[in-house]
Amino acid sequence: SWLPVLLPEELELVLLPPLHLGGQTASRRYSIDQPKHLSAPMGGSVHINFSFYYCWELAKNSRVSVALRRTQFHGEFIYNSTWPSFHKDYKNRISLNLPKGQKSGSLQISNLRKEDENIYFCRVQVETREDGKKVWQARQGTKLTITHAAMMTTEGPTSTAPTTTGLGVSEGNGSSASSPLSVGAAVGVALAGAVLIIAILGLILYHRWRRSKGKWFWATPPAEHHSALKNADPCWA
Repeated sequence: SWLPVLLPEELELVLLPPLHLGGQTASRRYSIDQPKHLSAPMGGSVHINFSFYYCWELAKNSRVSVALRRTQFHGEFIYNSTWPSFHKDYKNRISLNLPKGQKSGSLQISNLRKEDENIYFCRVQVETREDGKKVWQARQGTKLTITHAAMMTTEGPTSTAPTTTGLGVSEGNGSSASSPLSVGAAVGVALAGAVLIIAILGLILYHRWRRSKGKWFWATPPAEHHSALKNADPCWA
């Protein structure tokens, strides 16, 4: 029967007690946690945050080693801070951020590609003072989804560009932004003034018409008064 060839680190994980495989038991002697899902755009970068816990006393000058696997729990190593080494698919694209003495950090994958869409498992290794080397790994990895950068870059500016342009004009060039309002206000004032002038002229003409009508009316005496004057004075025409 065919048996797969395991690296020393993988063989060690297989032979470890069940507690080391998950690190999540009632004793809580050690554990490691990482997010279940992450998404990032193609060409961008992603931070796989992790935190771990252990109760052992570390050996003198001991360093915490962090490794990253992909696809499955016993998948291939793509990064190991002990060597350090990189998988050819991730060369110069993975970096570890773990301050000395801290128990939380992140693994960054930059310049993301569509092929990077996978499941990633963080593994921690320490050298203890009395129990030797201890290695444990998260049971459930982080599923990374790569989104299309083209969709994000084309949809974003189309919705935000008009707003940005509008703000740029109003803030950067006050005269150009305020001139349409000044013209509109001037037109409104001019129209209102014209209407007022027309109304005043109309009132003046109306009063003049009434006055002229009154003078014409009283210049011609009533019919009864006209006949009386004619009878009294034959010269009255």
